[in-house]
Amino acid sequence: MGKAYDVLVIGPVSLDHNIDYQGNERKEVGGAVVASGFAAARSGSRTAVFTKLNPADADVEARFDGSGADIYWRDSRATCSIRNQYFTADKEKRACTSMGVCDPFKFGELPDIETEIYHFAGLVYGDFDGELFEEASRHGKVAVDVQCLLRHVEPDKTMAFHDWAEKKQYLPCIDYLKTDAAEAEILTGLTDRAEAAKLLHSWGAKEVLITHNTEVLVYDGRDIRTCPIKARNLSGRTGRGDTTFAGYITERQHAGIAEALQYCTALVSLKMETPGPFQGTRQDVLDYIRAFY
Repeated sequence: MGKAYDVLVIGPVSLDHNIDYQGNERKEVGGAVVASGFAAARSGSRTAVFTKLNPADADVEARFDGSGADIYWRDSRATCSIRNQYFTADKEKRACTSMGVCDPFKFGELPDIETEIYHFAGLVYGDFDGELFEEASRHGKVAVDVQCLLRHVEPDKTMAFHDWAEKKQYLPCIDYLKTDAAEAEILTGLTDRAEAAKLLHSWGAKEVLITHNTEVLVYDGRDIRTCPIKARNLSGRTGRGDTTFAGYITERQHAGIAEALQYCTALVSLKMETPGPFQGTRQDVLDYIRAFY
């Protein structure tokens, strides 16, 4: 067995084409693993990232330079690529088009390391399957951002959200489940975030985190807790949910739910004020908490 880590973030990088509501285009190597990997490592957690891509498309190790995470990767026939067209200044409304899909991930491909948490940070349906979560649960805690189980690439390459058919079978494998408000409604049919979190917990997820543009909510089967987002601008809106989730699950390894919730909400509030993944330090987040919470 190789090195030991607090978290292994697993998922494809993406060649992102982000177009804001004014038509300005920004191209970058992004994806949930980038935002999550930076957030976890820059917060002080021993972080590994495992990703897949066609190496002709990007220098993956250069993308994570300065993150503090160790990078492991394998070849994929294609690199995930997504075009995000935002329609509003707050980036809450967007249209996503698939320009490439990564090969699926298998447990046997993961690096020979020890990790406390397997953080599954995928992008589209097919990146992972329930059996992968089941196998990971035999080796450590499992954290899943549900986006990649709901967002499907349609035949015309547009992307649409559909319910996760196997949710009741595999939610019991998941220690930490993250959704946003819209995804929670797709999964449960409920618009009330607290009630949606309770239902997802009743189906087996041990701690449920739901993000919203105003707050972050956590439910653990006992208490509903919320913490307000206090970002002073939204220039770094992309990667909000990934940053929040990575901050929460890594903080939970040494802190209670309330402390982890406050940390991850302050982390994402600070991150949202600057484009790109979180480049600050844990102390920056603690200073932000003192100033605004």
